[in-house]
Amino acid sequence: MNSDKKLFTYEEIKQKLVNYCVYQDRCHAEVEQKMHEFVLIPEAKDEILLYLMRENYLNEERFTRSYIRGKFYIKNWGRTKIKLSLKQKGVTEKLISSCWDEIDEIDYEKIIKKIYENYDRKLFGLKEYQKKQKTIKHLLSKGFEYDVILRIFEN
Repeated sequence: MNSDKKLFTYEEIKQKLVNYCVYQDRCHAEVEQKMHEFVLIPEAKDEILLYLMRENYLNEERFTRSYIRGKFYIKNWGRTKIKLSLKQKGVTEKLISSCWDEIDEIDYEKIIKKIYENYDRKLFGLKEYQKKQKTIKHLLSKGFEYDVILRIFEN
């Protein structure tokens, strides 16, 4: 028996995972990762996953929509970075694509402009083209698409 695993009853584990999902929307990969902390036979894991989905504690679309909103409106990430992060969590391309409506296009452009202005103000002693180059690089690192950045720069 592996000593670093915690021993709980099936019902206790199920309740702990319900609480884990209630606290914040989770994807399947996060819940499965959390299950590794417990000693469970594969059938019990499957049963708990089915229960969480059936009772709507675990909902991949709700998680994806919540994740997109949070990373964009709170962290100011662009679509590229959000998409990459969701793929790393095992969310399908199709689901990600269907949830982009969580980001308003006008808000997307406003955030790019805001980040641009804030970053641009911090750059001193550089020529205009150097400032623009550094700012574009910064926006790309935040996950914004090059063509969208250029379109906004040109307006």
